[in-house]
Amino acid sequence: MSNKLISPSLKENLEQFLKKKKKADLLTTYFFYLEKKFNIKPVVFGREKKIYQSESELIEKLEHDGKIWRETEIKIQFGQPSVNTETRRIYICPFTGKVFGDNTHPNPQDAIYDWVANCPENNETDNGMKVKRFFISEDPEVIKNYIQKAKEPITKKVYSSALTGKLFNSKKAVIDDFRSNQLKSLSLIEVPSQNRFKIEDTFMAFIEKYLGETEIENFVEAMSTFKEFKPYVDQWLEEAS
Repeated sequence: MSNKLISPSLKENLEQFLKKKKKADLLTTYFFYLEKKFNIKPVVFGREKKIYQSESELIEKLEHDGKIWRETEIKIQFGQPSVNTETRRIYICPFTGKVFGDNTHPNPQDAIYDWVANCPENNETDNGMKVKRFFISEDPEVIKNYIQKAKEPITKKVYSSALTGKLFNSKKAVIDDFRSNQLKSLSLIEVPSQNRFKIEDTFMAFIEKYLGETEIENFVEAMSTFKEFKPYVDQWLEEAS
């Protein structure tokens, strides 16, 4: 049974873990074992206040539900240099492609509000007032498009974050931003003590499955077959008695 439950590489991981945490209790060690055996990499998604089993599982789910990125089009208008190589954020009119840069205009956000409020091409209204809708992007690849020169405005396909509305040049850039700013990694050992966040249903089902009495007993039995782990097993059995 030990060979089936605890592979040589997993045994090595457990040895290193127990050397660092000499007084690790049974459940802490067992959660570490499950994390390594099943390659579990939990993440907290703050927007949903949920813990997911892995980053890839969460992103796949959000992509399937259309909740991480959206494809859209922007018009790129060229004229006076409103954007240059030092620009880090731009505000874009979706109707004309007019753009204001954070380093080329003293108040770019006020400027884009005024622009879309008076833009002749803006036919979107709410209670008789023009909707002040515009795009924001900090993606260097999107910003580069506005530095290039062209005689006529062009239309370009880009991607917006479904969470923040920011524009990016590619789906990968949206997902990279999501990983960096929306997720927090934690260990499986930390998951049970997280009372601020709900464990996602599929992940919870996995944990409950492997917290059964039989599964834990099988783990203890497998550990006891290695002489290196016998002192820890004896300690756990003593604590349980």
